[in-house]
Amino acid sequence: MNALVPLPVLLPLCVTGLKLAVGPRLQRFQRFISLAVLGAVLVLSVILMVSADRHGPLSVNLGDFAPPLGITLVADRLAGLMLTVSSAITLLVNLYSVGQGMADRDDQTPVGVFHPAYLILVAGVSCTFLAGDLVNLYVGFEIMLVASFVLLTIGGTATRIRAGSTYVIISLFSSVLFLVAIAMAYAVAGTVNFAQLAGRLQEIPLGVRTLLEAMLLTVFAIKAAVFPLAAWLPDSYPTAPAPVTAVFAGLLTKVGVYSMLRTQTLLFPGHRLGDLLMLAALASMVIGVLGAVAQTDLKRLLSFTLISHIGYMVFGIALAGRGSISGAIVYVAHHITVQTTLFLVAGLIERRGGTTELTRLGGLARSAPLLAVLFFVPAMNLAGIPPLSGFIGKLGLMRAGVDNGGGWAWLLVAGSATTSLLTLYVMAKVWNLAFWRDAPPGYDGEDVVLESAEDEPEDDEGEGEREREGEGGGGDDAGAGTDEGADEGAAGSVRAAGSGSGLPVPAGAVVPAGFLGQSITTTKRLPWPMLVATGAAVALGLLYTVLGGPLTTFTEAAATELLARTPYIEAVLGR
Repeated sequence: MNALVPLPVLLPLCVTGLKLAVGPRLQRFQRFISLAVLGAVLVLSVILMVSADRHGPLSVNLGDFAPPLGITLVADRLAGLMLTVSSAITLLVNLYSVGQGMADRDDQTPVGVFHPAYLILVAGVSCTFLAGDLVNLYVGFEIMLVASFVLLTIGGTATRIRAGSTYVIISLFSSVLFLVAIAMAYAVAGTVNFAQLAGRLQEIPLGVRTLLEAMLLTVFAIKAAVFPLAAWLPDSYPTAPAPVTAVFAGLLTKVGVYSMLRTQTLLFPGHRLGDLLMLAALASMVIGVLGAVAQTDLKRLLSFTLISHIGYMVFGIALAGRGSISGAIVYVAHHITVQTTLFLVAGLIERRGGTTELTRLGGLARSAPLLAVLFFVPAMNLAGIPPLSGFIGKLGLMRAGVDNGGGWAWLLVAGSATTSLLTLYVMAKVWNLAFWRDAPPGYDGEDVVLESAEDEPEDDEGEGEREREGEGGGGDDAGAGTDEGADEGAAGSVRAAGSGSGLPVPAGAVVPAGFLGQSITTTKRLPWPMLVATGAAVALGLLYTVLGGPLTTFTEAAATELLARTPYIEAVLGR
């Protein structure tokens, strides 16, 4: 069974090499092998999770080199659960992206660029979850960074390049700080292996140990978008295509949270920086949700709720008790799924209504009832309405805070309740503006050309050029690229969003576009692969509620294992 541990990393990398060798040829085959390899990674992840639960942590030394020389990969309960949830989400997002690529008629670039970069991203995520030392954790982060920059800037529009550049600069800063922390750890302990560091760090001076802990927490807080290190996120994520934004928002920030969980429990027991983490958790929750309250663009609003709900996870890590760690793990699994789902729904709203600017939407509950259901369920889940999984995670964290009884703990319990109520207000605001109220005057949710970030309507000649784009079929996505949908798009009234509609584009609004930043045309008939993927993500979020008892039992066992430390150390060192 230990031999299976490296496969979630190796499979996506091997298939990426195959896809790059094939190039843009055999498009259907390439889409199939992407889905197939992600399905295989999901199966492997489930096997590793079940095996780690039954038999304890699984460890493998690549090349049969023992620590500290070799590369060690470890799958315990926490890593197994994170792998399983992330694999399920990446598979669904990939299916969604296939539907979007077909709908946008991007026959070559999504296959030739998006899918290889996406598989590299999946490999990087798996590497971070399985890493048994600081160097491999760093390598996983860098693999994700390389793939992330390609995905954020796909299409090469000015908006995406600018957002991607900000993301890369912040990520490179955290990478440099991470390298310094790794060098410091090796200098004081003579190893970077987690199992060996767990023992040796307790023998070094307290000041040096605290400095190393603070440096690693800073690195992971940047990755996780913990306030005040989260300013980069709302401007970076919303500019990318919907599948990219969804997997980034739902998954990549949780890699930082996972790293905090792993290092705080294994390397730095004793809660020396617990009060600082509690302050960061409270600030993230409150300031993040207040930022969401102020937004009128759905993607930016969801980006601020992402920052806010990271605070719940940091809350659990800061308390460092069995109940709080268990609640944090439940909330990580829940939030990966629900946040991804909401961004996928935002992509569907953009495709149906022509924008994600809430002031320019309306009437979707009547005109697109299925889309309304797909939004409503995860929105209530994010708000923590009983008995959904969001409520289960928040209840576990609040109970842990009450049991702790400290002043900071009670303040965080109050902050958690306030944040939950404000999240409900924010979701109700989206529902009221986009779904429940009547459509604003001049609104037409069908056959509206979505302008690329590079094009703005200026003159009649440009308008005519955009009409020819809509009539050519290359930018129409109706019926997931069917002939019937194309006929509807050509026959409809094609006009530039924000010009012919008489509704100005608000300052700061994200201009919607396809994978390549090209103009696409809205339609009432949404592409079925995108609907299926989103519906499956909604169902997965509901499954956590149905399996709430077994999930809580599993996370409690994972928390006990993390705090004990001995099972992990013995699995790696063999003693």
